Amino acid sequence: MDLSNARAIVTGGASGLGAATARHFRARGVQVTVLDRDEAGAEAAAGLGAHFARADVTDGDSVAAAIAQAVDRMGGIDICVNCAGIVVGEKTVGRDGPHSLDSFRRTIEVNLIGTFNVLRLAAAEMARNGRDEDNGVIVNTASIAAFDGQSGQAAYAASKAAIAGMTLPIARDLARNKIRVCAIAPGIFGTPMLRGLPQDVQDSLAAEVTNPKRLGEPEEFARLAAFIVENGYMNGETIRIDGALRMR
Repeated sequence: MDLSNARAIVTGGASGLGAATARHFRARGVQVTVLDRDEAGAEAAAGLGAHFARADVTDGDSVAAAIAQAVDRMGGIDICVNCAGIVVGEKTVGRDGPHSLDSFRRTIEVNLIGTFNVLRLAAAEMARNGRDEDNGVIVNTASIAAFDGQSGQAAYAASKAAIAGMTLPIARDLARNKIRVCAIAPGIFGTPMLRGLPQDVQDSLAAEVTNPKRLGEPEEFARLAAFIVENGYMNGETIRIDGALRMR
């Protein structure tokens, strides 16, 4: 797919991986609509020359309205990148008792159901593009936690493993519509959340990476998302981008 003529929606585009992806796409000439639940998303979009649509990814009506806005402004959708997500750190049985069911449910609701909610509605719009091939590309965000989940990551790892697990079935479902689906499983990236940690903590995390021994840059995630869109033979795959990090 030619990025210079493409139209994209990016969830979680107010910061971190989503903001980097929206920025990279805009630099490549892509029309972008940022979907985010916070007002910061509007500010981020304005700074990029992108559109903004407020959306709670867990709410069907909210996302449907946001996608309708995106289609109205851009004339359609060719790319959907799902970066919206939350992180919960909680052990199955901790000092205060068993894992909160509410926090587990909320993590699944945002990371997994929210991703599926957006992609199903975006795919319906992409199917209307009516091209012989490459009607659309969906890129979801998994995590290396899907494969190397750490202590205290039961909810997060479960949500991200499900993202990886649904990639191939959805790619098969959408083959008849000429829509491709991939997922990216990032390792430890220098998002604002991680950059806010003390430097010695950041250095300790970076030391675990095989090579290069540093945190990933959000721009590197964005470039991989762009590569998936541009390479028409990329489909049904979950791609790790982690400097060969394998969490112990």
